[in-house]
Amino acid sequence: MLTTKLTGPDKGSRDKLLVDNLYLVKIIAYQVAVNLPPHIDVNDLIGAGTIGLIEAIDRFDPGKGVQFNTYASIRVRGSIMDELRSMDWMTRSMRDKSNQLEKAYGEIERRTGRPAEIEEVAKFLEITTDSLYTILSQVSALSVLNLDDMGIGHHDEGMDILECIKDPEGKDPMTIVKFNELKRKIAEAVETLPEKEKLIISLYYYEELTLKEIGKVLNITESRVCQLHSQTMHRLKAKLKRCVGV
Repeated sequence: MLTTKLTGPDKGSRDKLLVDNLYLVKIIAYQVAVNLPPHIDVNDLIGAGTIGLIEAIDRFDPGKGVQFNTYASIRVRGSIMDELRSMDWMTRSMRDKSNQLEKAYGEIERRTGRPAEIEEVAKFLEITTDSLYTILSQVSALSVLNLDDMGIGHHDEGMDILECIKDPEGKDPMTIVKFNELKRKIAEAVETLPEKEKLIISLYYYEELTLKEIGKVLNITESRVCQLHSQTMHRLKAKLKRCVGV
């Protein structure tokens, strides 16, 4: 991995950054693709992610104190999510299921003042816990906190907030104020999560482990990590939307 900080990389350095970080594109593309419908070709996601990597190389500013691979991860994931949105691949049924989950977690936690248990959510939705785990897996690709969900416009509107808040580029003073407030609310919301879910957020977004690697750390299957991640993000969506009044 090349993390040397460059200012205006020349062609040789630029090409080396590209080659040395292509593995990152593949890791993120396969993370995203785990629970996508089979007709989505992961190579399309890799292609989109590569474009994001090239943009990251062109835009990288070492003066902001961020390592290149961290910055590139943000741009790559955003580019892949842009590609998915352009495909309009998500069925109405999947979107409805995701919205129902968000509503269930939000309503239960508003009433009880604590994290909703899986059994409570299943009861709220009038389904079995096994069916709920299946739905969590099915909608895992929707498990992102988008800027447009939170009412913050930005040139990377489809990017996951937990990724994008680490990227200070291109924000006007008013947007920076909004992001700082959002960071505070996210930190508060994450603190209310069950310990295992807090750990998953930390390992996935900050330690940049894959779902498989997180499973090894927690001694659970990769599919279970996927379900927990999906549950966590739907829980956070409901909390944050209530906080910002969306």
